[in-house]
Amino acid sequence: MVRQRSPLLEVIACSVEDALAAAEGGADRIELISHYELGGLTPSIELVREVLTATPLPVRVMLRDREAFEVVDPEEIAQLCRTAAALQALSESFPHLEGVVLGFLRSPGPVLDLPLLGHILAKVPRLRATLHRATEDLPDPGSAIEAVAGLPQIDTFLTSGGPEPWADKVARLTEWQDRAGERTVLVGGGVDAAAMAVLLPSRPLRAFHVGVAARQGNRVEGPVLASLVRALADQLAASSR
Repeated sequence: MVRQRSPLLEVIACSVEDALAAAEGGADRIELISHYELGGLTPSIELVREVLTATPLPVRVMLRDREAFEVVDPEEIAQLCRTAAALQALSESFPHLEGVVLGFLRSPGPVLDLPLLGHILAKVPRLRATLHRATEDLPDPGSAIEAVAGLPQIDTFLTSGGPEPWADKVARLTEWQDRAGERTVLVGGGVDAAAMAVLLPSRPLRAFHVGVAARQGNRVEGPVLASLVRALADQLAASSR
């Protein structure tokens, strides 16, 4: 039996304005990215600092410098390490810089690139981590839960659960949360009010990652609107009463 979990609404932000709207709307956490149109890449350190200054909400920062999930170039790896080290330093002044969001694969397989994950996480020893949707390219995405057991900083698994309709994924996502134990399965990839209505009756699923559903016109390029975030936050809160 999986315990009742505290609700979590994480909103994607690409700017200070997005972050402020997410906070005003009642979001619990921000995932800060750049280039949403590419699936989310590393934001600048300057933007990270500005967002942390503007809002006290917990922030997790994307560490992904290009669309591909396989990173083998030494300079690319070095740049990821430099960014990670800069985030670690920034967290000393801003404790609500809660963590990073990352995921690397390697061939053949693909399989999780555990050595690279460990190498990058060693640069942010005080931060927690979300393993992002790169795992959906694995033959068995759920296997990532056990695969990263040796990397305790990874406390969250961001996943859509697969390409099927939400109603067809409830059992799978619930089983993954059961396997994750005290770690969190963060459901993302098109989550909106309708998806939450389907998923919330499965009591273990209480963490949701929202992108366009919190944006004007349901568009990647639209700004986050506090009113849309508030509607989702209220829906999540009502389900937990």
